[in-house]
Amino acid sequence: MNWFAKLGLNGRWLVIAIPSLWLLIFFLAPFLVVLKIAFSEAAIARPPYTPLITWEEGRLLLTLNFGNFQYLWEDSLYLLSYLSSIKIAFFSTVFALLIGYPMAYYIARSDEKIRNILLMLVILPFWTSFLLRVYAWIGFLKGNGLINNFLIWLGIIDTPIIMMQTDFAVYVGIVYTYLPFMILPLYANLVKLDEALLEASADLGAKPMTTFFTVTLPLSMPGIIAGSMLVFIPAIGEYVIPALLGGPDTLMIGKVLWSEFFSNRDWPVASAVAMAMLILLVVPVMLLRKAEVRT
Repeated sequence: MNWFAKLGLNGRWLVIAIPSLWLLIFFLAPFLVVLKIAFSEAAIARPPYTPLITWEEGRLLLTLNFGNFQYLWEDSLYLLSYLSSIKIAFFSTVFALLIGYPMAYYIARSDEKIRNILLMLVILPFWTSFLLRVYAWIGFLKGNGLINNFLIWLGIIDTPIIMMQTDFAVYVGIVYTYLPFMILPLYANLVKLDEALLEASADLGAKPMTTFFTVTLPLSMPGIIAGSMLVFIPAIGEYVIPALLGGPDTLMIGKVLWSEFFSNRDWPVASAVAMAMLILLVVPVMLLRKAEVRT
């Protein structure tokens, strides 16, 4: 401790240093590697890209290739995939909020004896493999799956409904997978809500619906924003769910990124796609953070 005191370091600095070191090693370093590849050129070699810094005739040369980023604007595939990813992630977040808010509200208002049980049921899917949970939806949504067989048995339909390899299946998979990330922040916010405010609103003659929109909903905005960020950010780059549940026309940037890396072996363009996606994510995150600070 004397050595740390001499350097002017205290316990707070040490607490901050551990996550900072983690981010430096596992986020900043890979980010710089991908950024370097994004400014290189594709090559038939190992690794499949040219170095940025070369030594020729006693001169140190730095070669930056901006053509990879220019190519993203020239080919409409990337723009369409970005727009499609934003659309799917946005509506998935809205659906997760519409489903998750009532669930979080019910858990927060439940008796303390069963509250932990309900929370455990929300977290329970994380005890199984993410891949297995997505595969399970194939058994529900396919032509001879559980849903179609049940509807045919009830006599509601005569022929199976096509649900697999559609955007509907992608929405179902994303909402189901990321729903706990919406419920938990909302619950953490709603459980701290002062019930005296609700009682005061009722005493002033406000109806339950009016109380909800004027008291409960505004006070739960931090939870809504946090849950939306936790759903929207991973959903926009999702690859597994569109690949397993979506069809060939389901265009998402994660799928395009995988194709560039492993099918086309064009690592520079794939890295440029990743950098553009990261920049694309920064904008909504900053807006949501700004809104969260205001609340």
